Amino acid sequence: MTPARHLALGMALTASAGLIDVVGFIELGGYFTSFMSGNTTQGGAALVEGAWPVVLLTASLIALFFIGSVFGALAAFSNARWGPAAVSAAVFAGVALTLSLTLSGFPSTQTMLVLAASAGAQNAILPMRGAVRLGATFVTGTLYMAGQDLALALRGAAPPRRWLQHLAIWLGLFGGAAIGASLYRFIGIGTLFLPASIYAAFTLGHLWAGRRSAI
Repeated sequence: MTPARHLALGMALTASAGLIDVVGFIELGGYFTSFMSGNTTQGGAALVEGAWPVVLLTASLIALFFIGSVFGALAAFSNARWGPAAVSAAVFAGVALTLSLTLSGFPSTQTMLVLAASAGAQNAILPMRGAVRLGATFVTGTLYMAGQDLALALRGAAPPRRWLQHLAIWLGLFGGAAIGASLYRFIGIGTLFLPASIYAAFTLGHLWAGRRSAI
């Protein structure tokens, strides 16, 4: 089982992923900044249809997400004490840059690429605790693990409530997306201020934890 504190932190980060993904989805008219399975499917269909602008957009989003995941992992593994703070700060900076560029008038097909890189990096902020992947920007595997753990629990081979922890992470993404969509109706791209605040809080928390471990 994942400790409740870590589960709550993971839910907060995954909710942030839902917030930024729904903003990207709306801004881009149906494409994603963190759901690369959807972009891959749409890109494949567009390739067959010869819709080259869609192919370019989806390929760019996938590439930036991948690049963000590489740099996020490098930052996380670079230093056991300060790595998580570095990743959190990088994600915060990416979301803030996306917000700034969009407000400055840059097209969403460019600014959302920065958000995709940020989403890729986010997955390195929190390590797994127990069987649950924390703070992920995607939940297809999480839903599968919930079903698998429920099957194991019915056979007495897994903790009886562990599958609910996986569902809690899924609920975080769903809740974040719903909140983000609601906020976007009123403040548009300003919705990104909320996830930026969450990433800033994680950065400060990791810095505090790093300093504490040095004492």
